[in-house]
Amino acid sequence: MYMLRFDMRAPAFGAKPEALYGAAIEMCAWSEDHGGLAAVLCEHHGSEDGYLPAPLMLASSIAARTRRMALSLILVLPFYDPVRLAEDIAILDIISGGRASYILALGYRPEEYEMFGVSLGERGPLADEKLSLLRRLLAGEEVVQDGRRINVTPKPLTAGGPALTWGGGSVAAARRAGRYGLSLLANANVPGMQEAYEAACRKHGHPIGGTILPDRDAPSVIFVADDVDQAWAEIGEHLLHDVRTYAAWNPGNEVSAGFSHVDTVDELREVGGSHVIYSVPEAISRVRAGQVLHLSPLCGGLPPEIAWPYLKRVGEVVLPEAARLTRVETA
Repeated sequence: MYMLRFDMRAPAFGAKPEALYGAAIEMCAWSEDHGGLAAVLCEHHGSEDGYLPAPLMLASSIAARTRRMALSLILVLPFYDPVRLAEDIAILDIISGGRASYILALGYRPEEYEMFGVSLGERGPLADEKLSLLRRLLAGEEVVQDGRRINVTPKPLTAGGPALTWGGGSVAAARRAGRYGLSLLANANVPGMQEAYEAACRKHGHPIGGTILPDRDAPSVIFVADDVDQAWAEIGEHLLHDVRTYAAWNPGNEVSAGFSHVDTVDELREVGGSHVIYSVPEAISRVRAGQVLHLSPLCGGLPPEIAWPYLKRVGEVVLPEAARLTRVETA
């Protein structure tokens, strides 16, 4: 009933990367035996705070330490060579026993496109070209393209290749997902996205797949505390760093979920719906109502020794108590 999200930010006032990466792997190994459903690994490049640039590398380490936990990787497709990406995905599929799936996206930071020598203005056509080849290779096809014979070996363990989803926060992203018959995992609920997605699916002969369109204030970073006031004092600056960095990357964006335009911890607590701290009773109530808790235990470079109690509180207190109360009600 909870998911883990890791972006591995390591601001100067937080923990060092070597501590954070080790902790992320250990947290996944612990969580799969304490109610953890999946680990979500994000991608950005050239960030001052060291935001995770290589989710496939971290996912491989997590897969080697876990047995059941699902892995969901968010990849900025235009930055990858599709042949090499297909090879890496195939190997991770084998290592993980088919537990990894992928959310492909265009990305949006001009600095990252400059870093990779890719034109931001051509990202849409470039993604279409790469997505088409990637899907054929993951399906096990031998492809001849531009005079090259391309054959990815070994093949993925998953028949037809691992699940691919398209991510984005625009009507254009919805159309692209529908055009290729992919599910849509949006980071916003822009008017017209659902309709555009369904129309594109029908136009290109695909069944209408699943869509997730989060509202602006949908909590994307959740912590659970015995004392909420004390928790805000202890971890608030780390949450604020995460929020303010995303806001700086998205000036003027008032639709995407996952961040808030705030300047202080107090303001984040009062009006920011993206990063929240629940009390134990509130968390239990939400779990019993069928909600999945989206945890980000190392948010903003939170030192592992501070982060662990918040995670264990969910796995050792919230979930068992929610299960107990449900049993009592149904007895």
